[in-house]
This record gives sequence, structure tokens and C-alpha cells, in this order.
Amino acid sequence: MTQSAILFWMRRDLRLSDHEGLSQAAQTGRPVIPVFIHDEAVDGLGAAPKWRMGLAVSHFQEVLQGIGSDLVLRRGPALDVLKELIAETGAGAVWWSRGYDPASIARDTAVKSSLKAQGVAAHSFAGHVLFEPWSVQTKTGGYYKVFTPMWKAVRGRDLAPCVPAVRALPAPSHWPASEDISTWGMGAGMQRGMRILSKHVVVGEAAAQARLAEFIDLALPEYALARDQMGIRGTSMLSENLTYGEISPRMCFHAGRMSLSMGQSGAEVFLKELVWRDFAYHLAFHTPHIISENWRAEWDAFPWNTDETTPEVVAWTQGRTGVHLVDAAMRELYVTGYMHNRGRMIVASYLTKHLMTHWKIGQAWFAQCLLDWDPASNAMGWQWSAGCGPDASPYFRVFNPDTQAEKFDPDRRYRARYLAQAYADCGEEARDYFRAIPASWGLSFEDAYPPQPIVGLAQGRQRALEAYKTRG
Repeated sequence: MTQSAILFWMRRDLRLSDHEGLSQAAQTGRPVIPVFIHDEAVDGLGAAPKWRMGLAVSHFQEVLQGIGSDLVLRRGPALDVLKELIAETGAGAVWWSRGYDPASIARDTAVKSSLKAQGVAAHSFAGHVLFEPWSVQTKTGGYYKVFTPMWKAVRGRDLAPCVPAVRALPAPSHWPASEDISTWGMGAGMQRGMRILSKHVVVGEAAAQARLAEFIDLALPEYALARDQMGIRGTSMLSENLTYGEISPRMCFHAGRMSLSMGQSGAEVFLKELVWRDFAYHLAFHTPHIISENWRAEWDAFPWNTDETTPEVVAWTQGRTGVHLVDAAMRELYVTGYMHNRGRMIVASYLTKHLMTHWKIGQAWFAQCLLDWDPASNAMGWQWSAGCGPDASPYFRVFNPDTQAEKFDPDRRYRARYLAQAYADCGEEARDYFRAIPASWGLSFEDAYPPQPIVGLAQGRQRALEAYKTRG
């Protein structure tokens, strides 16, 4: 068994650099068979993230083939597929990188238990976080419920250096059969939007590392302020690549720390954003209900609208609320599969507060449309915006989109880029919105823009504040 093959179950860790588990597998000298399984977790992805996952898997398969290895593709329940491959290959071990959301934990726990009962070694490695959830504790031994104290606890903590890139993997004498990813229909839900979003995706490890290097060199010096300016490219855009493990958070963190040591003031804000991502997974691990239920139970009786078919919610999803910044952000989502972080806060606040609609409806929409969809970050972000999540700020904070526009899009560059009809100098992206949306919406570039907001900003804010007074 010591020389039997290792099945390495790839998930959201599709890279060769700084890959702890894959590196250790290579060093054993045993045959290593990388495997990707289209299981229930993959099947349940929304349209955009499923398509993007397919691109990541296809690219990584080519990368592995380039170093004399391969990526075996199979479809079905993870445990069943792994057992089939063990029988076919005689593999004596299954290794993988850990997940920290409740669904991944439940699946992986069941897989590990069953494999060990079968006499197969099952071993997991640190996954897609900087600090594993149980490794960061308060002085009383609990977990952090507020971000700033967690940041202070880890900001100076030693972080192991990145693991050198895997250059070769010992191959088995015979490769098991692999399915063709083109038969999986990973992009089936994208319809005509696929052609538009294809202009914006940045796929693979090499592209992710280039994106990081460009950000460090060009954008990091001004990051502290530029990250909120919606009309310029002031953010790293690495969330897309972090989602699929095409780059590790540790590589990003070390790059930021090096810049900080060289006097780049924006680097600390970048490091905080990486730890904020960790914070989401720590909460998902310690309080798994955050993924699907109000983090604060006192919000369970709050009178949110739960009907996604109301005219107001439909207008929000289509970017036709009549509030320029909200609509521009929603259209950016449809054109690029991404939304500026400031925009995410604004559209979430507008939906949950001005429109008094449940955050779960927004969470589900983002899960369909975001290329960088992440279960923990998406859930925490929506609950943070709605006021029912982990936030030291008052729950009655209500963003005013017009004030936000004056501050973060003062030259209207962002709104004009994505919002057709309302701006004579609208960009090509504004037209791409109409090329990307479902034809069933019946919208065209010639349609008039809504003459006024579906809910006035002052009216919506007052309605929300009145509801907060009587919340359970």
C-alpha cells in the first residue's frame, strides 16, 4: 500500500503553486492521479460560477498535461466516484484540500469516514484560507464575532512561506478513463450571456499571478482610496481567481506584506481585505447557519418581502430601478460577471432596506450571476448589508445611492459605462448589457430609461427605519 497510487481530489485549488497537498503528494514518489468530480456541489452552482468553474477545470487539465500528468474527470456523488476509482486503480489513499463551509464539511466528513472504514487512507490539508478557523481564538478561547479584533489578532502573525510550484507528478502506469468536460454542459445556463462575459474572464494560475503582479506594481500604492472609486480600476480583481484556487490567499498575503515592508501604505488595506475573506469562512465554520439563516436570530420575525416576482424585485434584478448607481452596478454584473465591491454594498442595501426585500433573494441572485461567487463571502456580505449579520456598525445604517454616487463616481464614469439611455456618452458595456440579458426580458437599447425611481430614496429609507423600530 505504501507504493499504491494517491487519488488527489481537486476542488477549489486548481493550481500548481503554493499547493500544500499536491506538493506533498508529489514528494512521496507514489503515482498521483488528480481527479475532479462533478458532484452535487458542482451541479448546484449557479449559471455563471458553474460556467467559470468549467473554464478553470479545462485550463487546469491542460496545465497538468503540460507537466506529464492529467486530470481525470468523473461525474456523480463524490464518495461513489472515489470508490470506483479506487477499485479501478488500486489507489491506497485519497487526499484533498479542506473546505470550511457547512456543505463541504458534511460531505468531506462522510467521505473520510467511509474511506477509512474501507481501509483507504484519507487525508486532508489546509484549504483556501490564510488561517484555519480553529487556529484563531479570542483570549477566552472563542471565535471572533467582529472583524477588527480578529484583524488585530492576526495582522502580525507568522505565515508559512509559499510552497514551491509542483514541476512534475509521478504518473500511474495506466490512467483511468476520463469523461469529456464538453459533455457536462457547464455553460448551459449562460445562454447568450456567455459571449459577453467571455470578454472579461481571466482564467488560470499564470493569469492570476500576472494579475497580482500588475496590481502590486500599479494599483497598490493608491489602493486605500482608489478601491472605492467605481469609475477606475482600483481593486485587485483577484476574487475571481481566489474563488477557484487559481492563486492562493497566502501568495497574495505575502506579496502585500512585502509591499507594506517597503512603505506602501495601501498594502495594509489590501491585507485587511484578505483577512476579511478569512473572517467569512471563520464564521461559516463556527456559525454555519450564516449561510442560509439570519446570523442574528432576533431578525427572524422581521417583515421582509420574500416574493422575488414583485415588480420592485424584478426591476432590481434587471437594473431598472431608476436609481442610477444601483442600476449601473446591476448591469455591470450582467456584462462582466463581476460587481465593484462598493456597488455590492449599495445594491444590497437598496434591496434589503429601500425595497424591504429579504437578503436571501439577493444572495440567490448573486449566486447565479457572480463569477467570483463564494458561499461564505456572499452570505456574510449580504447579512452585513441587511443588518442581520456580523457588523459592529448600527443595523439602521441605510446607504443613500445618490450620495454614494457623488462620493465614489463623481465624474459619472462608472454610471455612463454601464447605463444606457440615461447617458449620451454611454460605453460599449452599456450596449453589451442588452446583448447579454435573457431575450425573454424583452428589453432593448431603444427602450426609455425609467423616469423616476420605483421607490424614492427618502421614502424607502423612512419605511425601513419605521420597520426597524418594531423589529422582533
